[in-house]
Amino acid sequence: MTTLLSRSSANRVIPGFGLSLGFTIFYLALIVLIPLSAIFLKTFTMSWDAFVAAVTSDRVMASYRLSFGAALIGAAINVVFGGIVAWVLVRYQFPGKRFVDALVDLPFALPTAVAGITLTALYSSNGWIGQYLEKAGIKVAFTPLGVVIALTFIGLPFVVRTVQPVLEDAERELEEAAASLGASPWQTFTRVILPSVVPALLTGFALAFARATGEYGSVIFIAGNMPMVSEITPLFIITKLEQYDYTGATAIAVVMLIVSFILLLAINLLQAWARKRAGK
Repeated sequence: MTTLLSRSSANRVIPGFGLSLGFTIFYLALIVLIPLSAIFLKTFTMSWDAFVAAVTSDRVMASYRLSFGAALIGAAINVVFGGIVAWVLVRYQFPGKRFVDALVDLPFALPTAVAGITLTALYSSNGWIGQYLEKAGIKVAFTPLGVVIALTFIGLPFVVRTVQPVLEDAERELEEAAASLGASPWQTFTRVILPSVVPALLTGFALAFARATGEYGSVIFIAGNMPMVSEITPLFIITKLEQYDYTGATAIAVVMLIVSFILLLAINLLQAWARKRAGK
């Protein structure tokens, strides 16, 4: 027994459980819990009537609908097309594959303000893409559609990089066995491949959605920031801060935080259920 304990202690890379746990709690409290607690404490200085009035005005409700709605749509689009991109990068060989793979990480490396200016230049009425869409009666820049495009752009890497390792680790033998038993390609995809990928897709969806709800830099240029039309909630919070209405800004931030937490909790529960079903 003594030998086993000594070997266990010798194989530890970092200090024991007590010290590691204490450092973890301290770090999370310093980086996450204390700032979030400050938002709630500042909001609690308001009366309940003032809080309700601050977070339910028509302009704020319109910004909620745009921010959360566009984030959900952008994340859903990325689940479909990000999954296809991950599939192509894993399963096919083609010229320029490494270049395409590197392009996926461009939204990570590109400053968000630069991304917003670039998207606005492309999709404005005289932009390379926007001028043709305008002729077809589709206006992108300075509309909610522009917000969806910007949030889709910044969320793509989360889905691709989450799904890609799962596809790389997938056992090809299962697909070959399904084909040898007479399964069609569609049956093989829906009954063999998709169940193993669904948890990763849900994780990518959650990450893309979480990033999109708080996105600011890449959206403000292409959105146009018109109240009740294309004004996102993070911009409205900045506006409140510029007006020195700190309690109003934190009140709106609290609502965004609670709604985001509920949605992410629901997605995580759905992800756990999908993993459980896939393991059966």
